[in-house]
Amino acid sequence: MLILNAQSITKSFGATTLFRDVSFTVNDGDRIGLIGPNGSGKSTLLKMLAGEIDADAGQVTPRKNLRMAYVAQDSEFSAGMTVRNVLEAALKRARIAESDWDQHLHLTFGLTGFDSLDTEAVTFSGGWRKRLAIAEAIVQQPDLLLLDEPTNHLDFVGIEWLESLLASGDFATVVISHDRYFLENVATQMAELNRAYPNGMLRSAGNYSQFLEAKEAFLHAQTRHQEALENRVRTEKEWLRRGPKARATKAKARIDNANRLIAELADLNSRSKTVSANFDFTSTGRQTKRLVELEDLTYKVGDRTLFDKLTFYLTAGMRVGLVGPNGSGKTTLLRLLTGETEPTSGQIKRANQLRLTYFEQARTIDGNQTLRRALAPESDSIVYQDRVIHVASWAARFLFTGEQLNQPVSRLSGGERARVLIAQLMLQPADVLLLDEPTNDLDIPTLEILEETLLEYPGSLVLVTHDRYMLDRIANIVVGLDGDGNAAVFADYEQWEAWLAEREQAKKRPAETAKPAEAAPAQSGSKKKLSYLEAREFASIEERVMEAEEALQKARATLEDPAVAVDAVRLQAALVEQDRAQAAADTLYARWAELEAKQS
Repeated sequence: MLILNAQSITKSFGATTLFRDVSFTVNDGDRIGLIGPNGSGKSTLLKMLAGEIDADAGQVTPRKNLRMAYVAQDSEFSAGMTVRNVLEAALKRARIAESDWDQHLHLTFGLTGFDSLDTEAVTFSGGWRKRLAIAEAIVQQPDLLLLDEPTNHLDFVGIEWLESLLASGDFATVVISHDRYFLENVATQMAELNRAYPNGMLRSAGNYSQFLEAKEAFLHAQTRHQEALENRVRTEKEWLRRGPKARATKAKARIDNANRLIAELADLNSRSKTVSANFDFTSTGRQTKRLVELEDLTYKVGDRTLFDKLTFYLTAGMRVGLVGPNGSGKTTLLRLLTGETEPTSGQIKRANQLRLTYFEQARTIDGNQTLRRALAPESDSIVYQDRVIHVASWAARFLFTGEQLNQPVSRLSGGERARVLIAQLMLQPADVLLLDEPTNDLDIPTLEILEETLLEYPGSLVLVTHDRYMLDRIANIVVGLDGDGNAAVFADYEQWEAWLAEREQAKKRPAETAKPAEAAPAQSGSKKKLSYLEAREFASIEERVMEAEEALQKARATLEDPAVAVDAVRLQAALVEQDRAQAAADTLYARWAELEAKQS
């Protein structure tokens, strides 16, 4: 049954039209994933559906007595407001009878995982503030839930919690998200807001991967239509050049039709023209094997231990995924790597004159400065990879127009501001890139470009992200934190997730099912004993990992040799050797992680 109907809606800001004549409907039980390029108007459309802002043209018509709840991108709460205060205020706004509040409070409290209703909201991390904002919406018992980028601040556990909540909810949902795995797991319909489509939007049934198939079919059909239209226009233009007399009714009709076809082709060409940002992080090309060594690293905050005796070596070309629940110490570990923070115990050894570039999670940009000054602070040019580039050309690389250069940064969307920060980052050559949640606010096309850029980056990187798709693509090793002071090295995200699940399960086991007394030391945190053969293997595995990394770097250097690149036989042999070296290194890292886990 139809619960919300938006027909032919248009929205502009100044001279910029975000979308025109877009129609959008929501039925009972729909779970709609809404995607689109940065600046296409996704957040604006969601606010219009929620009644937060009005359309310039068209109409949004909700079903009578429809109860809607809207969760914005940023979740902020007033000082002194507890979880209980926030939820009760939401119940009051929803005009739910006060006699029913207690039931709604406890039902929502059970779903959301908070420790207490009396905790102040301002004390929460970004992820728990997001949970509270979602709880604030859910407690109102909505018929329609509107979510704008809800996964941005949630950790892996939080994202899985939200997936379960939406899948089991008896309400319809429209959710803006760039998290492709989340859309794959949650959406039953997908809609992309994009001026490239004739009606401003492409919508299809199914999850994200099914949408990609539908999009490919549409684009294929559009290409065929465009080719046919080009042929017809070519024929009509040749006829027009012969100067037909417009006095005859048939000739006049054909002239009118030819002009219509030319206009249609021009419109199609303008819509089908796609541009993408151009990222390319600059590496110093350093060949040092070990860039950073963490030896028995421990960090404590008051009485709480974030991680204890973490040993890890960051080598050239390594792409590390750093994972863990919110508050487990991921950002702290990045700050330890930069030297911004000192460890409680243990030591960090950095290669001489090591150059680290840090993309912070809590990144800020002066909204009052113009885009021109944000991109080129000192003049109208920048120096990139020893080349002088005018700011207009540099801006175009990140999809900004010349008209935007003199506008304040505050007028940019979240994704556009993220592109400005990446542009600034690209001007800093680095041995190691430290990226703390770089995916926040980026659209899916930009995410895909960022992933390709990081895969091609020759330096080392440490990546903190809750985007499981990006993590699977980029990381060739995972350092996992569990939030209870434990840390270990894994081959991939799935191995870390299994390790974390085992630990959670162990916590839930009743005391009577604990292992016999002789196993108690291992449970209390001391290391398990490896077998004799495993101990010998563990003693030498670090050296063998370094040798494997050296072999891999040598194979990569051979591939980059210009003489090899033009010799098909040598190139094929070099590719095979690189694959063999990569497989050997991955196998050793996985075994190292397995032995480390046995000692945890």
